[in-house]
Amino acid sequence: MDTIIKSAQLMIVLKAIGLFVVCYIAIKILRKASDKILDKSKHLDPSLKTFFASAVNVLLWAIAVMIVASALGINITSLVAIMSVAGVALSLALQGLLANVFSGITLLASRPIAVGNFVEIGGQSGTVRSIGLFYTCLATTDNKIIYVPNGDITGSKIINYSTEPVRRVDLSVGTSYDCPTETVRAAILEAVANTDKALNDPAPFVALAAYNASNIEYTVRVWCNTEDYWDVHFALNENIRTSFDRHGVEMSYEHLNVHIMKD
Repeated sequence: MDTIIKSAQLMIVLKAIGLFVVCYIAIKILRKASDKILDKSKHLDPSLKTFFASAVNVLLWAIAVMIVASALGINITSLVAIMSVAGVALSLALQGLLANVFSGITLLASRPIAVGNFVEIGGQSGTVRSIGLFYTCLATTDNKIIYVPNGDITGSKIINYSTEPVRRVDLSVGTSYDCPTETVRAAILEAVANTDKALNDPAPFVALAAYNASNIEYTVRVWCNTEDYWDVHFALNENIRTSFDRHGVEMSYEHLNVHIMKD
């Protein structure tokens, strides 16, 4: 009787070993297939490919463990229940971390930002250095490195200044009421023509925008390549002042004129 029991137990163990070998081979084949599919995808970030590959690997091994456990006579229902409870407890403990992970997956899959883009996120601007599963690294213009949790990024407004090849520089200029509009427009257009890296197509735009209490406000719009935005912005400001001096245009600001009347 003992011999029969031992033989049966040995058969169960051999069956489990055989199933483990089959599962191991199947996992290798499926891993290679999934890796080929991920490698062919040109729209997935390398970090996202690594994450998906790891997730597939964990899932396949979890299935293999349950198959082998079932062959050994272990109650899979209890095992699944224990794993489910452990998973819920772990997800509650790592709720914030998991939120950042899924937000990182969203960023890497939808690609609203990319490495090298100059962006503004939640009022903080900088150049994207890297996008990970937990944090996105920004380098500010004053050379500070900021690590922003991915959950904060997906939950806020994202302004990407680098997606389009050209940008528009918008300025507002105030002049005295004594300056003729045509003279002001000619002076501004001359300043635009003297600004390096300013584009002629689309054409620059100058218009009288408002009659303010102390000055007349003009709107100036000039297009440039995205990477030249700040060079054009600062140079245009300087050139407008120089051109106004040359044309005798008086720049005005908010002030109050007081007139004293005699009886």
